[in-house]
Amino acid sequence: MSIPNSKPVRRRPTHPGEMLREDFLPDFGLTVTGLAEAAGVSRQSINELLRGRRALSPEMALRLGRLFGNAPEFWLNAQRAVDLWDAAQLLKVERASIKPLRVV
Repeated sequence: MSIPNSKPVRRRPTHPGEMLREDFLPDFGLTVTGLAEAAGVSRQSINELLRGRRALSPEMALRLGRLFGNAPEFWLNAQRAVDLWDAAQLLKVERASIKPLRVV
């Protein structure tokens, strides 16, 4: 069951890379290199993710979910929120001109 959002979000959701950088790395005592080695990916891909320059992929969500003991959906939902926010900002004017359809 999901709870519908009744108010528009006024700020960009937190990028999964920021969550990793601010919460997970310090809590687990990890460095960028340590996280990359533990997840089995390159240091560059982790660095780009932490800086918000790379979107979190489903494959990375599976790796991080396994590594930190949470669900891959946690990571994918965080990325989805960022993606939807960015798209909504990009299409704000165009979306306003789209008229919703009605069932006849």
